[in-house]
Amino acid sequence: MSLAPAGALLVVGDVVTDIVARHRGPLAPGTDTAAAVRRLPGGAGANVACWAAYEGCGDVRLLGRVGTDASAWHERELTACGVRPLLVVDSAAPTGTVICLVDTADSAERTFLTDSGAALRIGPGDWSDPLLDGVGRLHLSGYLLFSEPGRALVSVALAAARARGVPVSLDPASAGFLTALGVDRFLGLVEGVDVLLPSRDEACLLTGLPDVADAAAKLSRHVPLVIVKLGAKGALVARSGTVGARVAAVTAAPRDSTGAGDAFTGAFLAALLAGAEAEEATAAGCRAGARAVERVGGRPPRAAGRGPGGG
Repeated sequence: MSLAPAGALLVVGDVVTDIVARHRGPLAPGTDTAAAVRRLPGGAGANVACWAAYEGCGDVRLLGRVGTDASAWHERELTACGVRPLLVVDSAAPTGTVICLVDTADSAERTFLTDSGAALRIGPGDWSDPLLDGVGRLHLSGYLLFSEPGRALVSVALAAARARGVPVSLDPASAGFLTALGVDRFLGLVEGVDVLLPSRDEACLLTGLPDVADAAAKLSRHVPLVIVKLGAKGALVARSGTVGARVAAVTAAPRDSTGAGDAFTGAFLAALLAGAEAEEATAAGCRAGARAVERVGGRPPRAAGRGPGGG
């Protein structure tokens, strides 16, 4: 794709430390389960930013909040991925930690145990409108909506983006947290968002509909463009109450599905910034998701970007 990117990508979201434990088969209650355990940088917002940079977006910025315990490490890791870290260091709370239990049998499905730590404390005081200088797209991690300061930040950032005509995308992030927040409240909070990128479970939860195509169509009456991520079944593209495209997945040999949705989102946004249409950007997202599940952890390899959606 030869078009020059139309401005930077600013991601606002979570930066956490992932403890990934890969085991095979069911956990053994009350005793030991053998596992391969690694400490890796993570966080949905941070992962999206890293994948966008990997997929060729030349200017990716990340606003997040971390504790003093791991701020230097996370800054180095983000910089190594080609992301400009805009990290607020919190002296009162540690960096968020997520324990990722990955069953290496079958589809490498994972379970998360989450202590959001400093990520829950990001708020409107961490925002300033000059953060949007030179920005072509703003992406908000849905995890922002699960704390009061985060919700206030979303409101401020959305208003600032609207005032400048900067399009905004959001990934709902977690079906479990969405249930606690409430569907009506979520839909009210995301009013003004241009692109919504839910998973199948999140789309069905947000609409109360069991069929994912119906759910995508209904959501696209609230948000102009809805991309529903279906994992090994690809993705749906919906606008104005209609599913306009079904994009096929790319075959992969899964090792760890942690961050696959973030990879999809990062590649999708990089492609949009480079001038791709939604369907083409969705295909780029599917390719990145396939690459992600073949790796352990939620980040891309440290290599030069190869252009949005490049294979």
